[in-house]
Amino acid sequence: MQIAEIILIAFALSLDALAVSVAAATSGRITGHRATFRLSFHFGLFQFFMPILGWLAGTAMASVIAPIDHWIAFILLSIVGGRMVRSENEADTETAQYDPSRGFTLVMLATATSIDALAVGLSLAMLGVDIWLPSIIIGVITASVSLAGILLGNCLQEKFGRTAEIVGGIVLILIGLRILITHTILV
Repeated sequence: MQIAEIILIAFALSLDALAVSVAAATSGRITGHRATFRLSFHFGLFQFFMPILGWLAGTAMASVIAPIDHWIAFILLSIVGGRMVRSENEADTETAQYDPSRGFTLVMLATATSIDALAVGLSLAMLGVDIWLPSIIIGVITASVSLAGILLGNCLQEKFGRTAEIVGGIVLILIGLRILITHTILV
């Protein structure tokens, strides 16, 4: 497999992370260098490790994960998106205070956006491709694309305020729905 093909795969895998980064940043809670680093780093890290896990798992694990991977992504993105939409109506509650760049929310987002990378790792194993270089490229590109998404989301949040947070939450739910429908129809 050539580097150009790996780069194209990496950009394709990073698109969900890009959309989720923009949506999460519209919450107005991804502020400062630390939160921005946490989110983009973890998206890249998960995208780095998932192909390795898929590569190691081989065909046995694929048959177990493939039937439910789209449901996992849908549920995780819907939970986070729902929290963003709900926080508009609950200004002083715990829901409104969550930080998508921390804790369980960060793990849910990073997992939901990297599940497809697991299948890519499995495919690379079947092709006999060494996994380390593709995983590094996928992780670095995803982290970079996520950073750009966070910066764009922060700009949108500054211009549109709380409305951007609601739209961002709806976008997360729609991304999860798209993943669910795509996998359900194509399978």
